[in-house]
Amino acid sequence: MNNYNLAFISDTDLFNHVQKTVEKYRFTIDLAEFNKNIIDPIKLTFDAKVYDKSVQEVVESEILRQLDKSNTNHIGYFHQNIFKYFGNGWRVPDTGFDVVNDEQKIYVEMKNKHNTMNSSSAQKTYIGMQAMLIEEPKAICMLVEVIATKSQNVKWVASINKKQISHEHIRRVSIDQFYTLVTGDPTAFKQLCEKLPVVIEDVVSSLSQRSSVNTVFDELKKISPNLPKSLYLLAFKKYQGFEQFEL
Repeated sequence: MNNYNLAFISDTDLFNHVQKTVEKYRFTIDLAEFNKNIIDPIKLTFDAKVYDKSVQEVVESEILRQLDKSNTNHIGYFHQNIFKYFGNGWRVPDTGFDVVNDEQKIYVEMKNKHNTMNSSSAQKTYIGMQAMLIEEPKAICMLVEVIATKSQNVKWVASINKKQISHEHIRRVSIDQFYTLVTGDPTAFKQLCEKLPVVIEDVVSSLSQRSSVNTVFDELKKISPNLPKSLYLLAFKKYQGFEQFEL
């Protein structure tokens, strides 16, 4: 393990936290997982024909998309849970707000991207923060965005029942500004980003070799040796006429 020399988190805590994140990464997929939300063979047919790809290529792309979606959730784990190592009263509750400092009365909801919440989700989050202020008027509630449109710490202007509302204690904060608040160092997030590739390399090299296991194509062949046909039967085998479906 290298010396990472970040003043706000120890080398050991950073290494262990990155390791926990890497270990959550998904390396295996089978047909049941692949078809969990029922694959649309008609869309895959369009994709193959329109983009001039084989059916196998578009299925491989869908497999990678599903694996990537799972791994994106794990990056959310990384961003949220790192704050429990920062001390000074910061903690990550099991339920409720994502990050809390009871002493400073700061309550945080964290999102990876500024555009990941639809209007209903945004309203629900904002109303939850309003409820927190009723319970604790001196509280400061924050929507912290990792990928924000700009560096900011501003009042969150939300639309509730088509009316624009805001409160000085309900904030919209970019992750760099939140790191500044937590650590007192305005470049803390930048420093973490600089060290992160080295930490990940250290972690990956310390882990035993992990092989990817993908049984999707082998299982599809059991349905039919014709890959496009197997995809249609996977989705529509109980539909009328598909007992005699041919491609």
